[in-house]
Amino acid sequence: MKAVRLESIGSMTMRNVENPVARPGELLVRVLAAGICGSDRHMYKGEYPTARPVTLGHEFCGIVEDVGDDVTGFAGGELVTVDPNIACGRCYACTRGRPNLCEGLIAIGVTRDGGFADYVAVPCAQAFTLPADLNPVHGAFCEPLACCLHAIDKAGIHPGDSVAILGGGVIGLLMVQLARLAGASEVILLTRQLTRRQTALHLGATHAFDPTASDAVAAVRDVTHGGADVVIECAGVPETMQTGLRMARRGGTFVLFGVTPAGVEVPVLPFDLLVNEIDIRPAYLNPFTHSRAAAMVASGALELDLLVTRTIGLEEVAGVVGSAPLPGEIKVIVRP
Repeated sequence: MKAVRLESIGSMTMRNVENPVARPGELLVRVLAAGICGSDRHMYKGEYPTARPVTLGHEFCGIVEDVGDDVTGFAGGELVTVDPNIACGRCYACTRGRPNLCEGLIAIGVTRDGGFADYVAVPCAQAFTLPADLNPVHGAFCEPLACCLHAIDKAGIHPGDSVAILGGGVIGLLMVQLARLAGASEVILLTRQLTRRQTALHLGATHAFDPTASDAVAAVRDVTHGGADVVIECAGVPETMQTGLRMARRGGTFVLFGVTPAGVEVPVLPFDLLVNEIDIRPAYLNPFTHSRAAAMVASGALELDLLVTRTIGLEEVAGVVGSAPLPGEIKVIVRP
């Protein structure tokens, strides 16, 4: 089969490799659709820890082709989405209900072979069944959506709240929709690209600002009459963390979600955080949210087609992951 392998920092290649097999407790999944994530680009550049060599791709959907021994609940032929994060279930974090912080976390498409391939073997406990007639491209959104749901849980949005979202990629545009579903009365997206701002308004944002065209902090504080109740940082760059903290109202909540490259330091003003009681809440991965994401995707509650800007084959994956996103790009979907 074909698989796109991260072989070293800055080096990805499509290889012909042996098909994986479903070992006891595992499923063999034929990949129908996989999403390229910003984290894949961080892994490519050595900015996020990963195994090497490894087949990347942690956002994927496919058909169960084979069922290993000791598997129950699957007979073959099911359309499934896969939670890539495999917790040990025994460490301090796991026994306290925080599997995303597992000391021995294994991640499909990060530390074991993932979905940028024709087939992938996965533990059956990580697979969630989707309706047979669901567009598999929609199924590939379950993993990023699950992570967004964890961030929304951490945000604690109340009906009538104002929410500012920094970053207009696929995550920011999913957050726009989730914030509205959570009851936010004002949803403000900040992103440089005009097409993404237009998409955000179509998806339910009440305002969309270009942070380079004006004083973004003042603009948010003006339309929210003093600052946003919740700020969600989805860009993973130092500037948005700094400006986002200043956009939150006194007593507001700042959710740190975007992946900043490991080792990057961001200066902040502790005094301002103290006297304004800004509540900083990091949100990492998808603890107990993948099944909710699968159900939400299956329900059709979200606009997903509008987020897909390009579909490619496996032979193009290395070039896309190794390059910066194209202007206007939101989500690139791989169809093996």
